[in-house]
Amino acid sequence: MHVGKKGLRALGIAESFADRSSSTLAGVVMRKDMQIDGIALTQITVGGMDATEGIERIVDILHRHDINVLMISGAVIAWYNIIDPGRIHEQTELPLIMVTYEESEGLEGDIIRHFPGDDFRLDAYRRLGIRNPVLLSTGYTVYIRAWGIPESDAAALCNAFTKDGKIPEPLRVARLIARAVTNLSGKPGNEGHRVKTMD
Repeated sequence: MHVGKKGLRALGIAESFADRSSSTLAGVVMRKDMQIDGIALTQITVGGMDATEGIERIVDILHRHDINVLMISGAVIAWYNIIDPGRIHEQTELPLIMVTYEESEGLEGDIIRHFPGDDFRLDAYRRLGIRNPVLLSTGYTVYIRAWGIPESDAAALCNAFTKDGKIPEPLRVARLIARAVTNLSGKPGNEGHRVKTMD
């Protein structure tokens, strides 16, 4: 993959949920010149362990052969629904960058508290490994995990796709779409809808 290629395409995936039932996953295909040329949606279970399948479903729905890299907002989404980046990389044969936006002491204690005895979930979290900070040209720091791509290239792509602030555009737009779908499907009387992206 040539990181400097103008026509490079990233598939950004982000999510939003309003209650404890389901979360909307949105995928946005965006060229490096910030043009959008693909969108897909699916749902995953809040508090489940199907985030990996949901991301693979987004890739299948789009059925694109010109996507160069996956960018995912968060590694633990939809209330501790933990993504398996190694499996996604293996199944899609695409390099993958997970992006988070805040410093964290980790979620191991929270997982043990909320899901006592769930060794599968805890092991999935531990397999994520460490996050590495990347200082963007906008002056903000993000934290990344990368699979199938050198960390320096992953950092360069985060910079290339970030116009302002600290959220790369494919992820920012995907998050907006997921939030809009969540709002549309929300029940009358709901006063707010959270976007949950963790660790």
